[in-house]
Amino acid sequence: MKVMTRKRTFSSAPMALSLAFLIAALFTITSIYSIPATHAATAENQGHVRWVPDNFSELAAKYSPAVVNIRSEKNGKPLMEANPHFRGRPFNKNEPFHDFFEKFFGGRPNQGFKQRSLGSGFIIDQSGFIVTNNHVVEGADKIKVILKDEREFDAEVKGRDPNTDLALIKIKSDGKLPTIQFGNSDNVKVGEWVMAIGNPFGLEHTVTVGIISAKGRVIGSGPYDDFIQIDASINPGNSGGPLINMEGKVVGINTAIIAGGQGIGFAIPVNMAKGIIEQLQTKGEVTRGWLGIGIQDLSKELKAYYGVKGDAGVLVTKVFPGDPAEKAGIHAKDIILAVNGKKVDSSRELSLTIAESAVGRKTQLLVLRDGAEKTFAIELGKRPETMTAVQSPEVQKKNPLGIAVSNLTPEIIGQFRLQAEKGIMVVGVEPDSKGEEAGVQPGDLIKEINHQGVNNVDQYLKALEKFKEGEPISLYMLRSNRGYVAITLTK
Repeated sequence: MKVMTRKRTFSSAPMALSLAFLIAALFTITSIYSIPATHAATAENQGHVRWVPDNFSELAAKYSPAVVNIRSEKNGKPLMEANPHFRGRPFNKNEPFHDFFEKFFGGRPNQGFKQRSLGSGFIIDQSGFIVTNNHVVEGADKIKVILKDEREFDAEVKGRDPNTDLALIKIKSDGKLPTIQFGNSDNVKVGEWVMAIGNPFGLEHTVTVGIISAKGRVIGSGPYDDFIQIDASINPGNSGGPLINMEGKVVGINTAIIAGGQGIGFAIPVNMAKGIIEQLQTKGEVTRGWLGIGIQDLSKELKAYYGVKGDAGVLVTKVFPGDPAEKAGIHAKDIILAVNGKKVDSSRELSLTIAESAVGRKTQLLVLRDGAEKTFAIELGKRPETMTAVQSPEVQKKNPLGIAVSNLTPEIIGQFRLQAEKGIMVVGVEPDSKGEEAGVQPGDLIKEINHQGVNNVDQYLKALEKFKEGEPISLYMLRSNRGYVAITLTK
């Protein structure tokens, strides 16, 4: 039997058409997910998400000339970079560059090279003003600035602000200096692309890129911490260099890294720096507004204790005699809700708001006191550089609830570094007692029982006698390294 088979034939036309559709689809997808930097603004206006720019070359080429290399000398020897955030060597012992780094830089702090690069900076105007970090130029006898085109200038310090690690130096301009402009750091968003330019480890102009990882970071470097966190590589020598956005505007000043941290760097927001740089440029120093109060954040328990509703509120823990707040009638235990109509949610926000205000400015504070809101008009003073503490005397006893307490003796005041405080110190808590179960700790300074102040052990014991068994007792206490806490326990 003969089996017949049918030969299949394929037309090339449908296949070509399908291939064309596939290429068109791929091109459309590629266009959506790879928006060139030059068209980023247009894409944003049309509602598209800006993805990775095609390249950063144009940005680097245009703005690198405004970034300078800063070399400082003291007593004829180069200054080692003194930023406390740069700790340890950049390379571990097992890494290939460890021996190289140790040979040239390690173990010889007093034999450094005259031309050792110490930091970076950037030119902000044609008259020759350069922004950098304070730690790059602090204590320098001689400062040399080197531009990317290899021109060299001697520089002088025009002003420094150690509190924010900012400095302004100046070179004699020939009128042909490349400059870079400030942007708006309030507008930067987490996830946005940024570029850092500087001189890490003394290497000439180096560009690193990354994204904004977080805003408003507090890293314990000073009273005005408000850093932008980035994942662009920041290393010793980058200090003082600009952090720029994709529009070529400075949004931060690179200043710190965390030792051992990978992809964690910090920059000072340019909006904070603008006012400081302006003061350094015009006056050579920085003055800050001052209320004359001690403050702390409100915990959930403290909000319940004071009857505070909502997110706003900062607790006044002390009022310094003779300062603006006392003159205006502010008391300890007041809750500051707003400054000039703008609510404040944290002690850091309040501190920054007042510090950035001009000395002598009339300021309105909205305050919660004993459940009622009051408004106070205050003329801001000048923040002093240091504060002095007043200290007070006292003996020791025991009390119920499993808590051992003591009057404040000079030894206790010294041991716990108390400043002008009143109250009684918890010196011990019995295991399994009501005090331990409630969370009372040795070192707590009890200041109030149910809103009534206690200044010695006798007052404290008499106050406890008024409570019947089973009644709740609220303790208002100052705790070392945490601030004020409120604890409720049952007698």
